[in-house]
Amino acid sequence: MIARSLNLLLLATVVGFLSACVPVITKGDDRRTTGIYIEDGTIEDTAMSRIKEKYKDTVHVNIASYNRMVLATGEVPSDTVKADITRIIGGVQNVKDINNELVIGPMATLSSRSGDAMITGSVKSRFNESKDRMRADHVKVITENGIVYLLGMVTHSESEFATEIAATTKDVKKVVRVFEYLD
Repeated sequence: MIARSLNLLLLATVVGFLSACVPVITKGDDRRTTGIYIEDGTIEDTAMSRIKEKYKDTVHVNIASYNRMVLATGEVPSDTVKADITRIIGGVQNVKDINNELVIGPMATLSSRSGDAMITGSVKSRFNESKDRMRADHVKVITENGIVYLLGMVTHSESEFATEIAATTKDVKKVVRVFEYLD
């Protein structure tokens, strides 16, 4: 009896250990397949790594990918750098489209970035409050310099609703849709 209990304990420990080694992917009710979801993360990581390798701390660039459509936001010093970043992103495997919204100018301040994070949080919170009209995890929200970018695979009515929510959120200057439409 003791040997059987020890075997069960050992088995439970091994199973627990092995399951801890398997990455867990949580994507909520995201409309992308798990494969595309993972691919988007790889696109973001690869593009950022290549941009940082080349430009180090001379640019402020954020990369978001949704269903292989890439959004680049932030600040760069020149049109030449902006074009080069588009080229770098385009060289990443599986990128379907690029929306380069980079601004030519000085890098955003820490307080500006903090304000952007607050706006993003407010928009997401308002989406969560409206879950009867639209699932919050159907839309990815990025804020840069008070401009809210909305990415996702949505219906036209969800797009209108998400845009209205974002546009009426405090401190939002503008809303840019980077959607793929399901209808």
